[in-house]
Amino acid sequence: MTIAELAKQGKFVITAEVGPPKGVDITEMLENAELMRGKVDAINITDQQSSVMRLGSLPVCRLLIERDLEPVFQMTCRDRNRIALQSDLLGAYTLGVKNVLCLTGDFIALGDHPQAKAVFDLDSVSLLRAAKELEQGKDLAGNELAGTPNFCLGAVVTPGADPLEPQLIKLEKKVKAGAQFIQTQAVYEPEKFETFMKAVAHLNVPILAGIIPLRSAGMARFMNANVAGVHVPDNLVEEMEKAEKRMQKGVEIAARLIKDMKSMCQGVHIMAIGMEKRVPQVIEAAGL
Repeated sequence: MTIAELAKQGKFVITAEVGPPKGVDITEMLENAELMRGKVDAINITDQQSSVMRLGSLPVCRLLIERDLEPVFQMTCRDRNRIALQSDLLGAYTLGVKNVLCLTGDFIALGDHPQAKAVFDLDSVSLLRAAKELEQGKDLAGNELAGTPNFCLGAVVTPGADPLEPQLIKLEKKVKAGAQFIQTQAVYEPEKFETFMKAVAHLNVPILAGIIPLRSAGMARFMNANVAGVHVPDNLVEEMEKAEKRMQKGVEIAARLIKDMKSMCQGVHIMAIGMEKRVPQVIEAAGL
């Protein structure tokens, strides 16, 4: 079942993220995905996350389908033009992929190939529109397709952005373009998230609150300094600073945030970033 279908049935949707390896040894990646079986509704497969070259998202999605796990195919516009993006969308559908998360993508300078040429032929909004066009039987050039796909399209938003209004305007465009579910950037301030949720209530689209478990106080400070729209409050930084078992404390804080926000949204998206084995602990501690 797709994320939108689950949300429509009133289920609190749980998704998590798995990053493909830099290479072809998929053992650990599949082990991490297997740990999430029966605990999450779908697993996001990142697409060259942080502009670092890795194994592609699409073949990993197929590997999960073969193991009876539901994938979310992340697609960024940074590395492919509209021909390749549309082709990959058709390819994804023929391989059994339904959930697609449309992203503009991180800047090349952040990654391990800063000399690479960025594409950005489309952005997240126009990629959503392209997917909807394919569903209606035509490509972006107006040519008819032999058979049409049917996706569950998703997009992202940063609820902690300051100012928030540009995010709200772009989110409205994404929903109008075809987004059927939204996964957010990491949230550490439930009060701000509640304000955001009230501001987007009229869009009537399921929102999954983003959760990144903290590994250390240093990680929290790094995100505060470098990740736009994400702010870890001082009290949480201090908690991590004082913790004897930092990983355990990170799981505890993540679970607490989920409990605080569960009544506000339709699900959570857990981005463990190197702590994938802790995802089941977060889910259990949150009482999900």
